[in-house]
Amino acid sequence: MFMQKALIATLAAATLVGCATDPNRSTKAGAGGGAVVGAIIGNQVSGADGAPIVGALVGALAGGAVGKYMDRQRAELKQKLEAEERNNQLSVNTMADGSLNVAVAADVTFDTGQAVLKPQAMAALDKLASTITDYNSTVIHVVGHTDAVGTPATNQSLSERRAASVTSYLISRGVPGQRLRQEGRGENELLVRTADNIAEPRNRRVDIVIKAIVEGNEQAAYSPPGYLGG
Repeated sequence: MFMQKALIATLAAATLVGCATDPNRSTKAGAGGGAVVGAIIGNQVSGADGAPIVGALVGALAGGAVGKYMDRQRAELKQKLEAEERNNQLSVNTMADGSLNVAVAADVTFDTGQAVLKPQAMAALDKLASTITDYNSTVIHVVGHTDAVGTPATNQSLSERRAASVTSYLISRGVPGQRLRQEGRGENELLVRTADNIAEPRNRRVDIVIKAIVEGNEQAAYSPPGYLGG
């Protein structure tokens, strides 16, 4: 209990310092009802491996505030990423459960068979990172996918490495690592089932799924997103 109280005090002080240095930074998070300190200390949740996640530095949203919070975030993402979406570099969509999915085309993000980010992908991820850092009552799932060309083992490894590359870059741009989860799903969730190499590129992508942390159901935000195929 002493350690929890000390952590809360430390986080509260850090929050005040952050607001003092950047008076506009807390506007969006505050408007959504998500305090920086609170939810995780009182309601510990577990990651995919079952280990408790403490001090995730995010606040849970009251159920009634979630929809508007995510709608505002989606509108900001679509505004910032308008050029990339228009050029089919990515798409921003709302999923059935209210989560957001920024589907990034792998062909414009990585060279064939590689997991090193291209400069143009970094520019788009910079815009994404600035928004998800501001809207801090969410967990970010980075999920890599491939097409069905090559062996399943090779595709699984490539999807994992690409997800790791995107995750590492987001962390380098200020997104807290404790808010990020990464996984690769290889060729298991194809958007189109074809081997003609015409529609096939649609399968090569990285899904960045943004899940709200809802008060009383915090664990759900840390659970992997459901099926992301076609």
